[in-house]
Amino acid sequence: MSDKPSVLLVEDAAPLATVYQQYLKDELIELTHVDTGSAAKASIAAKTPELVLLDLKLPDIEGQEILRWLRQEEIPTSVIVLTAHSSIDIAVDVMRIGAEDFLEKPVSASRLKTTVRNVLEKTRLKYLVEDIQSTFEREHYHGFIGSSLPMQAVYRIIDAAAPSKASVFITGESGTGKEVCAEAIHKQGKRIKEPFIALNCGAIPHDLMESEIFGHVKGAFTGASTDRKGAASLADGGTLFLDEIGEMDMDLQTKLLRFVQTGSFQKVGSSKVEIVDVRFICATNRNPLEAVAAGRLREDLYYRLHVVPLHLPPLRERGDDVLEIARHFLTIYAEEEGKGFRDFSPEVEVILCRYNWPGNVRQLQNVIRNIVVLHDDRSVLQAHLPPPLNTSLNEQDISELVKPQQQSGSSNIPGNHIGTIRPLARVERETIEQAIEICGGNIPKAAALLEVSPSTIYRKKQTWEST
Repeated sequence: MSDKPSVLLVEDAAPLATVYQQYLKDELIELTHVDTGSAAKASIAAKTPELVLLDLKLPDIEGQEILRWLRQEEIPTSVIVLTAHSSIDIAVDVMRIGAEDFLEKPVSASRLKTTVRNVLEKTRLKYLVEDIQSTFEREHYHGFIGSSLPMQAVYRIIDAAAPSKASVFITGESGTGKEVCAEAIHKQGKRIKEPFIALNCGAIPHDLMESEIFGHVKGAFTGASTDRKGAASLADGGTLFLDEIGEMDMDLQTKLLRFVQTGSFQKVGSSKVEIVDVRFICATNRNPLEAVAAGRLREDLYYRLHVVPLHLPPLRERGDDVLEIARHFLTIYAEEEGKGFRDFSPEVEVILCRYNWPGNVRQLQNVIRNIVVLHDDRSVLQAHLPPPLNTSLNEQDISELVKPQQQSGSSNIPGNHIGTIRPLARVERETIEQAIEICGGNIPKAAALLEVSPSTIYRKKQTWEST
């Protein structure tokens, strides 16, 4: 894609074409206009645009025919259909053929500009993902689960950095998978057959940390009854991962800097210099520059290790990855525990997606394990959720995307609740309309959340509007 995406306007009515061109004159696009279907085909064949604004009623070719031609020839362009001859059946048909959106004339300036921006942004992101991996999104990658765009970017950095010996500095909140990321770099690189050694600098007592990294000789300190190899020796030829690097003592950071610079070190209590070939990966759940400013991390060590920065996004920024990961753990733990869980109820899916997950993937993993251990059912229900998930959303929040529970009238028959029952068609319409509103008018997205076909919603809307 160029810096200014190309847009082709196919509209035979000159006044309307002028109006649309005026609407879009301030957009960062290259807009070209043709007034026939044959001219549109010729223009697309000469230079494929990122987007086509297509009128269905053209003097020589039906718009649907152009749509079919685009799909048959596998021409990578997005299409927004514009027509005054609208019906739900036409909308369903053009969306099925491959149009990105359907706008009914007359089209307002704001609606046209917003739709064009949204489709072009979707196209840009699609090209980004395709560049990451030529033909498909990666849903699993060396221990990671998730196909969201933030994770696709992470996979791309790992692909680029893994073959190098350059140090990688991983940042991210606790529970985002920093050690998984370090192992992925190791497995994707040339050292895959060599050791991967991980040390958590925050979990080892400070007085033992030097011995853990460099090893010690017999008698070096009380309790050192034999020679012992440290992580540096064990990782020779492979990868040394230092998690929570900012928790290391400043004196030891000085020795680590020398080791990083020269590849040489001395065991505790020894005068012998040993040399190893190690690839360094380190990580922290804090802002490393703040640690440098606070004097907890040596600046020279930071810049020596901070060659390839890699930030892991928190779970709350990974969209539908939450459900992918939850289903993965549900399958594993249900099999381990011999339970019947297979999926999540719609209410639970809403809660999982909208919860903030301060503990990230690790917290989600623990929640799913808690559910499976303590309960047994086919679907995970709201009643199965542990705190704080069981109080994270109130009934009003949940009802936005699932069955709304509204009561009307009062029961006139003692012991019954007939007054609270409403016609099914009314409940269905309210549910669909609420879903569309929550999804910003995006009917395909609303349909996905409601687990129905978009064409079903279009047909129902036609029925409602005709009555």
